[in-house]
Amino acid sequence: MITVHHLNKSRSKRVIWLLEELDMPYTLVKHQRDPNTNLAPESLKAVHPLAKAPIIVDDNVTLCESGAIMEYILNKSCTEQLRPIQNTQEYYQYLEWLHFAEGSLALPVISTLLMGMEKRSGASPLDHYIAKEIALDFTYIDNTLSKQTYFAGDNFTAADIMMTIILEIAGTLQLIDNKAHIERYLETVQQRPAYQLATSQG
Repeated sequence: MITVHHLNKSRSKRVIWLLEELDMPYTLVKHQRDPNTNLAPESLKAVHPLAKAPIIVDDNVTLCESGAIMEYILNKSCTEQLRPIQNTQEYYQYLEWLHFAEGSLALPVISTLLMGMEKRSGASPLDHYIAKEIALDFTYIDNTLSKQTYFAGDNFTAADIMMTIILEIAGTLQLIDNKAHIERYLETVQQRPAYQLATSQG
């Protein structure tokens, strides 16, 4: 059985959500951020050298990185749910968005989050780059969702799980204000029972 090492207030909610969607059994180990530094605890380092969540352990396999974990779980699943058939247009859309979430979108979003937490006396060289990426990425996302219900087309997939969590962080930073299609999308996916179960884990 897969063991999920989950950190509160983190993107590791994705893994719980995926397992709930697939109705796959798992064991959940919760780790709490340091209340003073907000950093991950040393207990995660005992599981994986990077000390980052999510981490899964399954027999002799220990994996970090959300995208790799999603693919591992989908490969173990007995169903063809949540991943389109290979070599279809939907499959390549799925792959793009699965990797876009952490490959392109996470950097400007998390950078915005971190820069908002520090005391600043003026503009930084990063500001222009981050603003450009935010505008480019969220326009692309909103335009995509204006044409289809989910990121890989008409069907909900694991790419939606990857994208939703980073979009929620963006929402707390007001980066998706006035993006009607993104807001509609989030309202839709947040109604899923598996999402709500994952969210209840903290």
